[in-house]
Amino acid sequence: MTDERPVPAGVDPNRPSSARIYDYAIGGKDNYAVDREVAETVFALAPEMPSMARQNRQFLGRVVRYLAEEAGIRQFLDIGSGLPTQQNVHEVAREVDPRCRVVYVDYDPIVARYGDALLATSDDVAFVQADLCAPDDYLGHPDLQRLIDFSEPVAVLMVAVLHFIPDGSGPADVVARLRDLMAPGSYLAVSHVTNEFRPEEIGKLVAVSGRSGAPWVARDRAEIMSFFDGFALVEPGLVTAPEWHPHIAQPVAPEKMWVYAGVGRLG
Repeated sequence: MTDERPVPAGVDPNRPSSARIYDYAIGGKDNYAVDREVAETVFALAPEMPSMARQNRQFLGRVVRYLAEEAGIRQFLDIGSGLPTQQNVHEVAREVDPRCRVVYVDYDPIVARYGDALLATSDDVAFVQADLCAPDDYLGHPDLQRLIDFSEPVAVLMVAVLHFIPDGSGPADVVARLRDLMAPGSYLAVSHVTNEFRPEEIGKLVAVSGRSGAPWVARDRAEIMSFFDGFALVEPGLVTAPEWHPHIAQPVAPEKMWVYAGVGRLG
């Protein structure tokens, strides 16, 4: 595959992007050779990675439908949203109720470009380009303030994003900042890579990610659980992503899906 299309302003096609690597893993086309090179290195170490990426995306869809249908949530804040693909948050939520309001937040310039183009047709959906580690930057954005009312229940989605925040950048502090704004009856959804099931392979993958310029951190179950401080976990609790309200008869074995996922309700 060659890169013949124009490069959007602000996008560096020679530096890998976690959003574009993820896009490639789920079969998307909005990526460059440098992203595919990193992805293929990862796939060689963990051939299940494309399946994991798809399972994670399916988890997101199930969460949004559950929150819209069962919990009555009508506003969603998707932080670290990544590139638009099929069954985006606003599409799933608005299948339940067209009045649902959605704000996407991501820092990647190519995500911003495609996000703006995709969402330009709706007044109830917005994209904010901001660093998820600087919550005041997006919480103060006019579009977010227009669409998200923190005095009412809101769903904050942090799916496959917290493992890109190193401990030194305070991922728990970011979650706590958001939690402190959320009204009772709000929800937090998280999925996160774990090092519990295949620690040796995960260690190699973390090293590759560090060298590639798209580093991530694997955490154990207790560390991931800590992001839900103040929340009561929805059944079945913190499980591997395919086990959360599964739509398949046989769960994927943990060694083939080393991502924990859960949803918490703020009481």
